[in-house]
Amino acid sequence: MTQNPFYRLAPFLQEFIYKKKWDSLRPAQVEACRVCFETSHHLLIAAGTASGKTEAAFFPALTELYERPSRSVGILYIGPLKALINDQFERLKDLLQNSRIPVWHWHGDVSQSEKTKLMRNPSGILQITPESLEGLLMNRPNAITALFGDLRYVIVDEVHAFMGADRGIQVLSQISRIERMTGTHPHRIGLSATLSDYDSAKAWLGAGSPQDVEVVTAGAGRKLRLRVDHFSFPDARDEEQAEQLENVRKAYYNHIYDSTHLKKALIFTNSRSDAELTTLEMRRVAARRQQPDIFHVHHGSISAMLREEAENALKSGPGPAVTAATLTLELGIDLGELERVVQLGAPYSSSSFVQRLGRSGRREDKASEMMFVIQEEEDEEAPLPARIPWTLLRAIAVIELYVRHKWVEPLEARKLPIGTLYHQTMSVLKSMGEAEPGDLARTILTLPSFSDVTPDQYRTLLNYLIQTDHIQWTEDKTLIIGLTGEKIVNNFRFYAVFKDDEEHSVYNGSEELGSITTVPPPGYCFSLAGKLWKVVEVDTKHKAVYVKAAKGKVDTLWLGSGGDIHTIVTQKMREVLASGEIYSYLSPEAVNRLERARRLARESGLLKEIIVPAGGDSLFILPWIGSKQFRTMERLLKHTLSTRLALRSVVPMEPYYMIVSGPSDAATLLQEIISACRTCHEEQLLDDQEAPYLGKYDEFVAPELVRSAFIADGLDLKGLAVSLGWERIQ
Repeated sequence: MTQNPFYRLAPFLQEFIYKKKWDSLRPAQVEACRVCFETSHHLLIAAGTASGKTEAAFFPALTELYERPSRSVGILYIGPLKALINDQFERLKDLLQNSRIPVWHWHGDVSQSEKTKLMRNPSGILQITPESLEGLLMNRPNAITALFGDLRYVIVDEVHAFMGADRGIQVLSQISRIERMTGTHPHRIGLSATLSDYDSAKAWLGAGSPQDVEVVTAGAGRKLRLRVDHFSFPDARDEEQAEQLENVRKAYYNHIYDSTHLKKALIFTNSRSDAELTTLEMRRVAARRQQPDIFHVHHGSISAMLREEAENALKSGPGPAVTAATLTLELGIDLGELERVVQLGAPYSSSSFVQRLGRSGRREDKASEMMFVIQEEEDEEAPLPARIPWTLLRAIAVIELYVRHKWVEPLEARKLPIGTLYHQTMSVLKSMGEAEPGDLARTILTLPSFSDVTPDQYRTLLNYLIQTDHIQWTEDKTLIIGLTGEKIVNNFRFYAVFKDDEEHSVYNGSEELGSITTVPPPGYCFSLAGKLWKVVEVDTKHKAVYVKAAKGKVDTLWLGSGGDIHTIVTQKMREVLASGEIYSYLSPEAVNRLERARRLARESGLLKEIIVPAGGDSLFILPWIGSKQFRTMERLLKHTLSTRLALRSVVPMEPYYMIVSGPSDAATLLQEIISACRTCHEEQLLDDQEAPYLGKYDEFVAPELVRSAFIADGLDLKGLAVSLGWERIQ
C-alpha cells in the first residue's frame, strides 16, 4: 500500500491495536489490507498458526462495514466446527466492543431466541456452520434476501478442511446460491495454516466467480520442540508375558501422566474411543497417586456443556488442565497458553500434524512443543511385515516431510460427486417448492462443483429419483419433493453431507453426557466423558440411554476407521526404514526400536523387492503406496488376477502390505501385476452389479451413477502405476 495500512483502519480497530500493545501490523495483515482496499480480488491467506490471519481477514472487512454500514449481514463467516465458531465469536465480541457492529453465531447449540433476534435485524457478522447455512437456504428461502441482500464478504476458515471433501462442494454451492438469490458478489476470503498447493486452493476459493484470487503467505517463524517416545507391547502368550505386558502398559500411561499433569496440555488421539480410554486411565493414575483430577475429554459425541468445560479449563482455568481430544480441537480454536501437545500414535497425514503442532506455542516467541507417545505390539513370532513398527515410521515420516520440506498433502477434488449432487438437488428443490426439470437442471449444473456432470447423467439422476419417489411430478408437469424424499430432507441430519452414525443421547439423571452409536443392554458398562457408566435404561423410541456411575469394563461404542495415507508419506516411511539416519527427536527407546526394524529389513531383504516369500505358498506384497492406490491394487488382484493365477486368498493389511496365497511365485505375480496395470481398465475392477458407496447420499442415487463415481473417484490405476514406477500404456 502507498501508506501505512494502520491509518486506513476504522478507529475502533486502531484502538484495539493500541490496547493489545502491538508495535505494528503483521505481514499477512498488511498484505490483506492491500488486496481488500485496493483491488476487487478474492483473497487466500495461507499463513502459519498464530500469524494473525484471522485479524488479517477481518480488519479490512470490518473497516468497510464501519465506513459503509450494511443493510443486511455484511460478513458471512463459515467455519467447520462449532468449537471454532464459539471461540471466534468471543474473540470478535472483544474486537467489536466500540464498533456498533453486531456479531451473531448460528449452529445447533445456539438458542432459538438469539437466532430470532438476527432474523428480525439482519446486520453485522454472521458466523455459521455449513449445516446450519443449509438449513437456512432450504427452510427460509424467503428470508435469504433480507439476511444477505447487502453481503460484502464471505470468510471461509480452515479452507483445507473443506477442499477435496463433500463439505467443500456444499460450501461452494451455498455461496453460489446466496449470490444468485440476492444478486450480490461478495469478496471471498479463505484462511488456512496448512496449505502447500496454492493453485488448487485458489481454484477452489474462486470457483464460479470471475474475480481473480490473490494469495497472501506468511510463516509464523516459530521454534519447534519435538520428541518421539516408543513403547513396545509384548504379546501375552503366557503368564510371564501377560505380567510383562501389564508392566509396560502401566509405564505407558504413567509416562503420559507425568508428561502432562502439571501443565496446560492437549492429548490428541486418532479415535473417540482412544480419547475416552486415555482420560479414564489418567484419572485412575491420579486417584492412585492421590492427586487432583484435572483431566477432560473432547470429541464430537460429548455434550456441548462438557466440551465447553474442557475448552475453558485449557483457556482460562487457574491451574493445570489436560484434555484428550480428536480432531474437534485440531482446527483453529485458540486455547491460549498451551504448554504441550501430546500425540498418541501418529497422525495419518502431514496436514493433521501441522494443525496439531500449531495448538501450542501460540504466544510471543514460545516454541511449539509436540510429543509423540507411540505404543505398538512387538512379537518376534509374528509374520515379517507385522514386526515392522509402522506407526513409528509414520510419525517420523510426517515430521520429516513438514519440518524439512514444508510438504503437506495436496487436496484432490471429486470428479463425480453424485452424493452431493443428490443433496443439493433435494435442497434446492425444497427451497424452490417446485421446479420445471429444465430449470432445476440449469440451477444445479451451473453450480461450481457440478460443471463436469453431463445433462445425460443428471437426467439419469432425476429419472431414478422419480422412480424411487424422492421427487415426483405434479399435474402441471413440475417436480416437487416426493413422500420418500420428504422423510430424508425433513430430518435434521440431512443438513450435513458428511457421514454420521445414528446416535443415542446418554443421560446421568438430567445431565446430558454425550452420545454413543453402539448401545449396550441394561446392566452393561461403558466409558463416556472419561468416566465409567452402567446402563440403567434404554429408551429406544426417543434414542436415549440412562446411566449411573459405575466401576467396570471399558467398551468401544463408536464406529469408525483410520484415515487415508498419501503415497508420499508411505514412500517417506520406506526411506526412513532404509536410511541409517538417527533423528534427534527420537527417545532412546524409539531409536532402539527403529534400529531393530532396520536390521530386520536388511536381513530379510524386505526393501529389495515389492513381493517377498511368506512361507509355504504365501507371499507378502509391500508396495509402499497410498491408501487409494492400495485399494486399487487389492481389487486388481481379486478381480483380474485371482482366477488366472489360482490365488486362494488376498488379505489386505491396509495400507502397508498384503498376504497373497496361491501357487504363483514372486516373479510371476509381480509381472502379472505390472501387465494388468498396463492393460486393465477401472471398469474391470468391479463386479458386474457392484456399485460401492463413497459418500453419505450415494445410496439414493441410480446404481449406474454410483458405479461411475466409484470408478472416477474411488480407484486410481494410473496413480498405482506411477507410484510403483511403472508407466501405464493407454
